[in-house]
Amino acid sequence: MLDLLDEVGYARLTVEAVARRAGTTKPAVYRRWKTLPSLVLDALTARLGHLKPPTTDCTICDLSDAIKLYVAAFQRMPPDVLASLLADYGDDPQRRETFMVALFDPPRTAVGQALDAAIARGDLRDDVDRDLLLDLLASLVHYRALFGHAVTSDDKAEQAVHTLLRGVAVDYPKLVEISREKDGDPQIHHRHTG
Repeated sequence: MLDLLDEVGYARLTVEAVARRAGTTKPAVYRRWKTLPSLVLDALTARLGHLKPPTTDCTICDLSDAIKLYVAAFQRMPPDVLASLLADYGDDPQRRETFMVALFDPPRTAVGQALDAAIARGDLRDDVDRDLLLDLLASLVHYRALFGHAVTSDDKAEQAVHTLLRGVAVDYPKLVEISREKDGDPQIHHRHTG
């Protein structure tokens, strides 16, 4: 089903085509999924998989990598699917919640866990609004994923993290120094800016 979605896009996807590709019938598909959007949501949830946030004890590294994880999650979805699927689910609060829990919460949770670790280490100011900061970081990914006007490259993800940390870190220069010390490990981070 996902291959077909990738090939034709959400707007041109039909239950008939899904059934034909799966070697089954439309009634068989409808017995498992009541609607095409529910089928697509289940398929995308499976593609998204389990997202494990980074844990390196480096706030810059962890937040940058968590944002990259977020971006990668949305890059695994066809470009037209998020906005269209959200529109299909948006008319009913319960269905919209199902959509959000399935596709937006997993990567958002990964970024939130990286933020929580930074707060626990004392790297962020006491007066930081954790949920607002999480929304600011996630909004870059959401906005670009939904509207597709720009790519969120690794450099842009890192730039966003640095921009926000300059305003909320207890000691931003210290965080940059920690990230530079960890820079030698390619699994942690590739580039840091000051």
